[in-house]
Amino acid sequence: MMDTSPRQNLGISAYSWLKHDITRGVFQPGEKLLMSRLKERYDLGIGPLREALSQLVAERLVVAISQRGYRVAPMSLAELADLYDARAQLEGLILKLAIERGDDSWEAEILAKAHTLSKVMEVNTPDELLDIWDTRHKAFHTAIASGCRSPHLLQVRESLFDQVERYRHLWLRETVFSEAALERKRREHAALVDVILERKAGPAADMMREHLMTPVPIITEVMQRRGLA
Repeated sequence: MMDTSPRQNLGISAYSWLKHDITRGVFQPGEKLLMSRLKERYDLGIGPLREALSQLVAERLVVAISQRGYRVAPMSLAELADLYDARAQLEGLILKLAIERGDDSWEAEILAKAHTLSKVMEVNTPDELLDIWDTRHKAFHTAIASGCRSPHLLQVRESLFDQVERYRHLWLRETVFSEAALERKRREHAALVDVILERKAGPAADMMREHLMTPVPIITEVMQRRGLA
């Protein structure tokens, strides 16, 4: 296995930290990303930071300003609607293929991830609760999608997921800290698992699309409340 160089590791770290902070709203949509501030915040040189910024430009989270700097990409209700619709349509297709191609071990993995997600854990802080639930939620949906057995489709899925992450996080904070909202999600996930295990491809795909679109009105309200729309 090839070792990564210290320089590569710095670039990866800069990318991960900056992406996390943009997603979590440390840097607001449209905000200029001043290199001096980034260097101080992450204790990194210009090289790794430029690499990270270039990668985030490719992912549409950052916008280059006429070769003179960078801004956080703006957010809009039009982009929100388009990203979520694209994700829902793709996830429905992937689920149909997964039901056709998935085997017993695929079913077992879905059940395992659903069980882990549904368990309530004692956590110390709200942010820890958010991170744990989010990690388990992603793992549950990834387990379902993996049954399609198409690396290229899964790569497109991951790219869309990255682009929607900022919007998703607005929904996540509204949902994870509400016991009623979490309970609704538990019921939706249980119903999804049931229809998937029954191998009903059409109804399962319809249910998945509907499930993935439920955050849109919540995110719309949050964006309007915060003046992001």
